[in-house]
Amino acid sequence: MEYYNYLKSLHLIFVITWFAGLFYIVRLFVYQIEAAQKPTPEKEILQKQYKIMTYRLWYIITWPSAVLASIFAFWMLFFTDLGQAWLKMPWMHVKLGFVFALYLYHAKCQQIFNQLQNDEVKYTTTFMRLWNEGATIILFAVVFLVVLKNAVNWIYGVIGIFLFSILIMLGFKFYKKIRERNQS
Repeated sequence: MEYYNYLKSLHLIFVITWFAGLFYIVRLFVYQIEAAQKPTPEKEILQKQYKIMTYRLWYIITWPSAVLASIFAFWMLFFTDLGQAWLKMPWMHVKLGFVFALYLYHAKCQQIFNQLQNDEVKYTTTFMRLWNEGATIILFAVVFLVVLKNAVNWIYGVIGIFLFSILIMLGFKFYKKIRERNQS
């Protein structure tokens, strides 16, 4: 039990860096998509720089953080008494469902990363900004589940962040209209 807190600390550190990578990579996707619409030579210069930045972020921070967070989580759950007890609790089942969703999100980001590294732009900047909210919703759900240790109360937190996300997107659309009006 003594080493459990060390495992938990390492797990949390790598969860934080994993999410930081996921949040920033999508922001870089937005910049890459915007750069693809620029005239030459600005387009080529920006695309080259963003490819380097996304590559380093993805393979030096995000992927290693995901792997290490998972290793420490696995270790806590399967090789400690407390972890094995938590595996029997409903809130942990829901949490693990969200972790699975996070891996799906990560896999989709990998697909988008690969496309942009090959100069394939298949998504809009608006889609990417909305896509970035997916990781935020998963983060909120997992934090509420872990702190409250309740399989139902996390719903209120997710509903709250979902409504907050809608307000942010409405604000974004409002700002975009003002910006377009001022450019005319």
